Amino acid sequence: MTVGLCRIWLRLPENHSLKGKRQAVRSLVARLQNRFNVSVAEVDDHDLWQMISLGVSCVTNSERHAHEVLTAVVDYIRSQRLDLELVDFRTEVIRALNDGRY
Repeated sequence: MTVGLCRIWLRLPENHSLKGKRQAVRSLVARLQNRFNVSVAEVDDHDLWQMISLGVSCVTNSERHAHEVLTAVVDYIRSQRLDLELVDFRTEVIRALNDGRY
């Protein structure tokens, strides 16, 4: 089993309220979950109006596929969400429980 993890930092330069931020986060989380079948959660910066910190994860059977999924998520945010500025992202792929037992 392989787990892909990605931490994504985004900026909402035109946002001026927590309500606007919540709406943007809800929309982005739903789109990522539906389009890429990943788990997504806001993991930090809850009270900052213009910053979003997301955690994205996927479970797959290969490291290559995990990297492909996480790269596609980041590329989607860059190209489709013009209201968001990608500040930074970090990915990690972990191989876990590969001992062959069931």
